[in-house]
Amino acid sequence: MKKMPPVNADMNSADLTQWLQSLAELALESVHPDNLMPRKLPTPGRKTLVVGAGKASAAMAAALELAWRQQYPGVDLSGLVVTRYDHGAYCMNIEVLEAAHPMPDTLGQEAATRMLESVAGLTEDDLVIALISGGGSALMSLPAPGLTLAQKQSINRALLHSGAPIREINTVRRHLSAIKGGRLAAAAHPARVVTYLISDVPGDDPTLIASGPTLPDTTTPADALDILERYEVELEPEVRAHLTAAGASPKPDDFAFSGDTAPVLAKAADALEAAREAALAAGMDVRVLGDNLEGEARELGAAHGELALRCRGETRRPLLILSGGETSVTVTGKGRGGRNVEYLLGLFNALEGADGIYGLAIDTDGIDGSEDNAGAYFAPGDWSKVQSQGLSPEDYLANNDAYSFFAELDNLIVTGPTRTNVNDFRAILVLPGADKE
Repeated sequence: MKKMPPVNADMNSADLTQWLQSLAELALESVHPDNLMPRKLPTPGRKTLVVGAGKASAAMAAALELAWRQQYPGVDLSGLVVTRYDHGAYCMNIEVLEAAHPMPDTLGQEAATRMLESVAGLTEDDLVIALISGGGSALMSLPAPGLTLAQKQSINRALLHSGAPIREINTVRRHLSAIKGGRLAAAAHPARVVTYLISDVPGDDPTLIASGPTLPDTTTPADALDILERYEVELEPEVRAHLTAAGASPKPDDFAFSGDTAPVLAKAADALEAAREAALAAGMDVRVLGDNLEGEARELGAAHGELALRCRGETRRPLLILSGGETSVTVTGKGRGGRNVEYLLGLFNALEGADGIYGLAIDTDGIDGSEDNAGAYFAPGDWSKVQSQGLSPEDYLANNDAYSFFAELDNLIVTGPTRTNVNDFRAILVLPGADKE
């Protein structure tokens, strides 16, 4: 992995923003599937079948195929995974399907149906390898019996706009699904199931990643109904009736999970650790605020701005402040948002052009919300640009339009699909001895 150069007094603003972007690239490389597949793979079954879903699932499948051919030359491996449009990767034996995210479509429904059909009739001598990453909930959206895809789409849309944290959204998804919440593993029983996970959820609970299609569920339909009522999501009678009468999803003591394993290959903490080590090697001080931060994006950004201002008067050498997790955005405006740019605009607004403080925030999957950018960055001098152009950060925040704000500054970061997903990566660079302009 590449080394980061020291931050020094000879670096100008463009150099420092490029330094932050190079640090983000290094963090992404550390959690890419190409670098994650374990050296020792599970023993092949009489039949070895691959299933998977998520923004990283195609890249995981390609990495698995390569490792499989090296460890088990001549042993058949087949199956199918579904990923987001334009997130595919070339595989020789594993079929790669593409579907919509974050709003599920019929292609994702068809992919989930085919997965359930593919694992039916397996025996205890067979092996299922599941490749699961963030985004899998929307990409394998198979409604529970009696429900429709349109109903799931409506509920999904309402929850995404409500500001609900991902753990609550995924609780609802599990109980409206025919494949999530352990149901895929139950369908594969008695075959052995090994699930490889790339975590995009704060806390890295494996059962929450992509709503846990191959892992036991600890929640209930009543939990899902409570969440929907709390966020005042309008429910059609069929949905309410299903959550009232639905049977329990497979639980941790279910025999269907006996002998199954689910290693987490990568998580937000790994990306932050790679960045931390690189910055320390470059002679910087580093403060990691955590890998599981949640809350309203703009409020967290403002709080981090206040922290950076306090640190600016205390640090004696360049300081890097890192954080990860998954913030929320309560949508009240009609702008082009994304939680990372909204976080960054909250941070930028709180700093008011404070000298010597630079910021960057990206979604590690390369797509911040539903836009074409991964995130954005800013430098202290951007405040004067904002003033001269008559831009109001508060107005853009009120309209959930941080994308347009940073587009006006030409500060959007566009990476395209990264084919990994460990959620948000945020970095604030604080230079020593800086005074507010």
